[in-house]
Amino acid sequence: MIRIAIVEDEDSCARQLEEYLERYTAESGEGFETTRFCDGDEILENYRARYDIILMDVQMKFMDGMTAAEEIRKLDPEVVIIFITNMAQYAIRGYAVDALDYVLKPVSYFAFSQRLERAIGRMKKRARRYMTIAIRGGAQKLDISRILYVESQGHNLVFVTVAGEHTTTGTIREVEEKLENYGFFRCNKGCLVNLEHVDSVQDGCAMVGGQALPISRGRKNEFLAALTDFVGEVVK
Repeated sequence: MIRIAIVEDEDSCARQLEEYLERYTAESGEGFETTRFCDGDEILENYRARYDIILMDVQMKFMDGMTAAEEIRKLDPEVVIIFITNMAQYAIRGYAVDALDYVLKPVSYFAFSQRLERAIGRMKKRARRYMTIAIRGGAQKLDISRILYVESQGHNLVFVTVAGEHTTTGTIREVEEKLENYGFFRCNKGCLVNLEHVDSVQDGCAMVGGQALPISRGRKNEFLAALTDFVGEVVK
C-alpha cells in the first residue's frame, strides 16, 4: 500500500486527484492510502516521515507548498514530492527541495498518471533494501520490506517473508540491531515484527500475515507506541 498525502486547499482539485488515484488503481492494481491536508501548515504539524508521495499544491492561504516542502525536506529526505501548480516557473524552484516533477492545473489524467508512475518507480527504487542471511548450502538475499517477522526457535532464526520461510542461525538481538532503522519491533522476547505488515492488534496478539503473534505483557505498551508512531495514527 502506497501512502499518499494530498496537500490542496481547493476541494474540487483534491477530489479530482483522489478520483485520478482510484482510476490509476483500477488500471494498474496499485493500492493507495490517501490523507488530505488543506494547507501546508496542516501537513507540517506533528509531521512524521510516513508518506511515500506528497502531491503538493503550491499556492495556499496560510503556508505555500514551496515553504512546506522546504520544511518537510529537513525532516524527510526520502519522500517523493510532486507539485500541483498554475505556474510552470515554480518547477525551477522545485529543484531546491528535490521535487520529482510538477503538474500544471487544470490537471489532466494523462499528465498526472505519467508523473505518478515515475514517482512510484523512484519510491520503490529507494525503498528496496536487502540483507543476506546464511542458509544451509549457501546464502539467501532478502528484501527487507517483504520480511513479515523473524522468530527465534532454539538456536535458529526463522525469517518469515511474503514469499516463504528461511532458516538461519543467530540471535534475535543481532537481527534486531541490523533492522532497527527499518520499522521492526519485538512483540515478545523471541519475535521481531515488521510494523509495516501488522494488520491489527487484538486479544493480546499482533496479526501479521494471517498469524497471531503474542505480545508479551511487559512489551505491550512499547509495542503499541512503536506501532502508533510508525503508522502515524492512533491504534485501538
